[in-house]
Amino acid sequence: MSALPKEPRQKMINMMYLVLTAMLALNVSAEILNAFKTVNESLMTANATIDSKNSDIFKSFQEKLNDPKTAERAKIWEPKAQQVKKYSDDIIAYIDGIKMDIMKAAGYTPEHPEEMKNDDLEATTRIMSDPGTKGKELLQKLTEYKKNVLGVDSSVQAEFGKDLPIDLHVPKSNNQSSKDWGSAYFNMTPAIAAITILSKFQNDVKNSEAMVVEYLHRKVGEVQLVYDAFQAFAGTNSLYLMPGQELQITAGVGAFSKAAQPTITIDGAPVSLNADGVAEYKSNVGGPGTYTKKVVINFLKPDGTTGQVVKDVVYTVGNPTGVSVSADDVKVLYIGLDNHLSIGGGTVGDEKISVSMENGSLTKTGAGKYIARPGKPGTATLNVTIEGKTTPFQFRVKSVPDPVAKVGNNKGGRMRVNEFKAQFGVRADLENFVFEGVRFNVQSFTIVMNGAGFPQLTFQDVNGDSFDGIRNLIERCKVGTTVVIDNIEANGPGGTRLLPPIAFTLY
Repeated sequence: MSALPKEPRQKMINMMYLVLTAMLALNVSAEILNAFKTVNESLMTANATIDSKNSDIFKSFQEKLNDPKTAERAKIWEPKAQQVKKYSDDIIAYIDGIKMDIMKAAGYTPEHPEEMKNDDLEATTRIMSDPGTKGKELLQKLTEYKKNVLGVDSSVQAEFGKDLPIDLHVPKSNNQSSKDWGSAYFNMTPAIAAITILSKFQNDVKNSEAMVVEYLHRKVGEVQLVYDAFQAFAGTNSLYLMPGQELQITAGVGAFSKAAQPTITIDGAPVSLNADGVAEYKSNVGGPGTYTKKVVINFLKPDGTTGQVVKDVVYTVGNPTGVSVSADDVKVLYIGLDNHLSIGGGTVGDEKISVSMENGSLTKTGAGKYIARPGKPGTATLNVTIEGKTTPFQFRVKSVPDPVAKVGNNKGGRMRVNEFKAQFGVRADLENFVFEGVRFNVQSFTIVMNGAGFPQLTFQDVNGDSFDGIRNLIERCKVGTTVVIDNIEANGPGGTRLLPPIAFTLY
């Protein structure tokens, strides 16, 4: 302070200037804090996805333990997988404890979580680096975790010794006080940023667990199904019924293994199987007209892959007066679409038929041909009048369902690195929708990359649906990279919709 002037008033002014300059240097914008919150939420979504996949693998391990063909090898590798899971669970719980310590130091309470100061720079420092030592402890535990996981079996060390996605190097920093690992990550770091960094390390742990557990699972070997032929079928008890009669649909897969028992939906609703592995659907039919039931049958092929058969079961409900109304597409009218209808009067000419619609508009396009555009979800009634007699026909009215975000044909989970790099971008797919040609176009999305190839969290907002503008980031992906695609906006019938995020673990 010897360079400051000796006059007390000027010394005070200069001191205030230094303090204000330091405060400005520490200021963190609200946009950056919100960005950290977004990344943290995306990481938690990715962690949940990995947990789900790991859970499926452990269920498969249990099946292999119970199968005489694989029990002997499963007894060797399943305990090693359980040990890896325990190592992971322990350090995840430890990091959760550090997160709570930082949140409390920043003002968080269960009663008033909104009072946490996301921009608090002192809380993280006190807990992690000065005077706290949690940063050093975390580095030690991550180091031990990596050593323990690689040590469960010599083959694991050989397979993942250089590829396990846990980077323990000291990150580069312009802060002269950040000489060690803990200080480099946490010294004077905003509370929400510290929480995000800790979520990133939890994601690294979960990715490591997923890679090793799946590798150990493959060591057991696959169980082959004993049948080599199958045939999907779907049929009704009648294709022509009168009002009030019962419609019965029978669907299933002819196979020689109970492992191939199918999962079956009719118009999107699951149908349970009887003792013979056959789904039986029963429903009393409604008013006159021609109807379609969409039957989707998913089944296991002999090579272990999943097959799917989609069948349309068409039936007609008669009318004693000869009047009929049929939906050319389905017995549902969709908001925002042109729903094509055929209306006939039996032996009566088209010129003697008048039609009106409740809850929507109806446009005649030709003899017996109409386009219905419903107004709001619920039901719509078409009133067909012939020679003074009116017959009502009721349709369900629905909104077009939300599409599913995909990269290629994948909507999340594990994906090969080269396959991911070869994709054009993000698309919105209407799965199993009855109308053809209805499209949603992705307008924008946020991509978050973490793990191998990305020692620091990397995220980028993208306009449009293409990866072209971020191809440099895509090419950096490698085995062990986690990619989360969030804030996906897609435009289609009814306007713009925000789609759920999708997460990928690359291998």
